[in-house]
Amino acid sequence: MLQCGVAIAAMLTVAPSMALASADSAMLPRNLSPWGMFTHADVVVQTVMIGLALASLATWTVWLAKTVELRQATAQARERMAALEGGASLAELARDCGEASDAVARLVQAAAHEASLPGASWDSDFKERIALRLERVEAAMARRVGQGTGILATVGAVAPFVGLFGTVWGIMNAFIGISQAHTTNLAVVAPGIAEALLATALGLVAAIPAVVIYNHLARVITGYRALLGDASAQLLLLLSRSKGRPAVAFGRAG
Repeated sequence: MLQCGVAIAAMLTVAPSMALASADSAMLPRNLSPWGMFTHADVVVQTVMIGLALASLATWTVWLAKTVELRQATAQARERMAALEGGASLAELARDCGEASDAVARLVQAAAHEASLPGASWDSDFKERIALRLERVEAAMARRVGQGTGILATVGAVAPFVGLFGTVWGIMNAFIGISQAHTTNLAVVAPGIAEALLATALGLVAAIPAVVIYNHLARVITGYRALLGDASAQLLLLLSRSKGRPAVAFGRAG
């Protein structure tokens, strides 16, 4: 009888532990891969992760689009600069540009348009009027090539905080699960915390490339604006060499 009582006591001691281990195993996700953690995460955390994934996709889309655009714009500007430095007259440059919409062509068209206005002459104010028009064209072209980069700045600044929100929410749910399970077993705690930290990781994955790409594009755009400044200066030099000659009538260029 004594041995039977000892055996029953041992079974009663082991049974709760086995039941708790079984409950802990039931609370574990099927796998702890990134996809498995995503599928088992809270709906709020899933929403945060999807938003960060879309932000990362937008970052790389902007990088590809702006890289292609800036390369084409820079190549066109250098080609036009070669024509400006070739000694052609403003009339010849305006005819060559025609209805082109690239930046240097717009600069040439703006200068030709000012020269085509009634009463235009190479007086002391003509160069100032041309310079004002060129400044406006430069600013417009700089705004055009800079469109879309604001998305990168926004993603770089906001994504880490969005990921942190997802982490805080996930950890809060993990602690609620711990309280309901009445256990601090690491096997129960770890999956929820891992899912929460995945949101922070995605926030950094979205933010770091956005900041790097934004800084890179900012440098490229600055170089492009400097190239436009050189084109404007070359046009002003061309006009200075023409000072004292009669104004030539140009067709309206823009």
